[in-house]
Order: sequence, then C-alpha cells, then structure tokens
Amino acid sequence: MNVTHSALQTSTLSALRCRECGAQCEAVARHVCELCFGPLEATYDYEAIRRQVSRQSIAQGPNSIWRYRSFLPVTSEQVIDVGTGMTPLVRSERLARRLGLRELYIKNDAVNMPSLSFKDRVVSVALTRARELGFTTVSCASTGNLANATAAIAAHAGLECYIFIPSDLEAGKILGTLVYGARVMAVEGNYDQVNRLCSEIADRYGWGFVNINLRPYYSEGSKTLGYEVAEQLGWRLPDHVVAPIASGSLYTKIHKGFEEFVKVGLVEAKAVRMSGAQASGCSPVAEAYRLGRDFIQPVKPATIAKSIAIGNPADAVYALDIARKTSGHIEAVSDAEIIEGIKLLAQTEGIFTETAGGTTVAVLKKLCEQGKIEPDEVTVVYITGNGLKTQEAISPYVGEPLRIEATLDSFERSLERARTLDRLEWQQIPV
Repeated sequence: MNVTHSALQTSTLSALRCRECGAQCEAVARHVCELCFGPLEATYDYEAIRRQVSRQSIAQGPNSIWRYRSFLPVTSEQVIDVGTGMTPLVRSERLARRLGLRELYIKNDAVNMPSLSFKDRVVSVALTRARELGFTTVSCASTGNLANATAAIAAHAGLECYIFIPSDLEAGKILGTLVYGARVMAVEGNYDQVNRLCSEIADRYGWGFVNINLRPYYSEGSKTLGYEVAEQLGWRLPDHVVAPIASGSLYTKIHKGFEEFVKVGLVEAKAVRMSGAQASGCSPVAEAYRLGRDFIQPVKPATIAKSIAIGNPADAVYALDIARKTSGHIEAVSDAEIIEGIKLLAQTEGIFTETAGGTTVAVLKKLCEQGKIEPDEVTVVYITGNGLKTQEAISPYVGEPLRIEATLDSFERSLERARTLDRLEWQQIPV
C-alpha cells in the first residue's frame, strides 16, 4: 500500500555526499563520486529532524519502519509501506544463561514482512526512492534475501522486476523470488561476479538496481534496526551489539542509526561496542581485523552461509574503523560452528534462523567464551533471516522423526529411547 504520513510531510534529505572526499551532489540515482570514485551516502538536515521529531511523534507513527520517515532518504509523502519493521526484540533467558550473560536481547528480523529478512527494510526504502526518481523497472544482485525482498515489494508496488543471483543459491530462496513473478537470472559465478555484471546492465539499460545505482538510499534502510532497538529498550542504547557482516553496510548503518538518535536528542549519548560476525569460508573483514590491517584482501567464498558470502565487501574499511573505534571485535566461525549456532538459538529460544543468524550466534558464543563480552553488558544480537530459507544447510544435522506403530506399546518403547537419547545429548552440552 502507498501510505501518506501527514505528520511528517517535510523531507529532510539534503544531498549525496562522498564518504571519502566529502564532495556533495544532487540526490539522484548515483552511487559513486565523480571526483574521487568514493561511495556516496545520503545526508540530512538534522536541525529540521530535531524540530519535526520527538519520542511521542515516533510512537504515534505507523507500526513499521516509516515511523522513522524523517531519518530516511525519501522526498514524497507516498511511501511503500508493507508493514516492514518493528520486529520483536526478544529478551533471552535460556540462551543468556547458557552464555553467562545477564541481559541479552535478540532482534528477530527472521519474522520481518513481507519476505522474512532484514532486506525488506532496505528494499522498502530503495523502491520508494526509485519510484520518486521515475524508475519503472527495478533489479538487484543478490545472494537470496535481497532477491526475495525486491521481488515481493516490486510486485506490491507494480514495478517490473529482474533479479540476478548466483546459480548455486538455496532452493528456498529461488522459489521465494520466482513466486512473485520476477524474472530471475541465475548467473554461473559467485556474488561478486553477479554484482559486476549488474553494474554493466545498470549502465546500459538504465534500470534501478537497489544495491548499485540506488545504493545510497537502499543502505539507509538498515539504520532502522538501530532505531528500533533504541526505542524497544525504552529509549536507551545497548552496551554491545553483534551483527553479521556481508558487504558491511548493515553493520555500519546500525551504528549510524544510534549516532543519529543521539544527534537529535532522542537518546542519551553512550559508547556502544560494535562486534561483527563472518563465516570462516568468506571472512575478509575478520581477517583484516585480526591482522590489524585497514584494507581487505578479497576472497573467493566457500561457506554454507551464502547470504553473507561477499568476497569483496564494499563497506569493509568502514566496518573495520567502527569495530576499532568502539572497542568491538570482528570474528569468524566455521561452517560446523554455524550449524551449532542455528541449533543453539532454536533449542534455547525457539527462533529458527538461517545461516547468517547461525554465524552471528556462533560469534556471540565465541566472544563470550573469550571474555570479550562482559556479563553485565546489555547485549543485542541481530538475527537477519529465517531458517526456512536455508533448510539444506541444517537438515542433515537435526535427526529424523521416530517412526512408531499406531499402538500405545510402540509409543512407550519409542518414548523411552527418545528420553535416553535426550539424556546422552544433554550430558555432552556444557552448561
């Protein structure tokens, strides 16, 4: 639906600014600075935001990311609102006890609308801006979740849609794109090769690629994960967050969201430690952090965590800077640890996450074991996608149903076997 929010009619989007040289340009469909080829980022009139926005005005807004419209890079009153955002911030009890933490929260975007991942946020913003700029055909390069979100929200908005994915993507994510009627191109290559192809297509065909020529707008949608956590914690910032790193955009924009709320006076200033999670099979940012470098060495992905398998991440240097200046950490975990992370979250908190979430939980566990998260820190872990999308990764590791005859005797024999297995499993799990 296209929703008008009359209380927030004035656009606060100022321009696009280069993150390297600081040059500014008009807010059009452009993602690279013409002077130094640095990445462009949306800028705002923060004094205008301060005048427009209060805790009360936000609380009275829609139950979606568009309650934060003044902080987002759109200019019209008509936004594409499909109920994206305001996902649960779950106070963890059992997982917290397992890890030795006193106050742990799970930001659960595995239940986001409409396509069950945080990508619904960035696409809602990108396609609203695409329509403002006159695009009628939209597209993306994707490892899965972005494909689902772009196809779904484009269908809702009546936009023609083409999706480009690596050909080895999980079946659930391919189905979750095709069902919306988008034209899907399965490219023989990894994500970085897909992305390069899409850059050429964007130039030749003039389509709106959400993560290429619309990237300065698209990336801003991730800030809402910072805003929501601050609001859901009672208008306060956490002490420590753990988030997945793919391109690095999500990680850096959560940090920007916290900073913007401080800048306009919605929350008190506080040092938030930012920690990031990668899979060992695609961990260029974690490796650069470990070696003390301010640059990354691109890698060829080889991990089950395909949704975060970007070998040459665009925002890597900015993620490294944030981790270091906030006294955070960037760690990598193996595929086996990722599987255990998925199972640990499911079996303690009843949340089924995909491999990116398994990576994040496994890194959370690793940081706790290393003493890098203090027991008293208010810690938030970001779960960004739904486990139903990556069933192939976890299905060999969860066992099989117990087959029984339709008799009470057969049931009781199987019940005793199940209880014995449960006792053996729990004996092997450290408390």
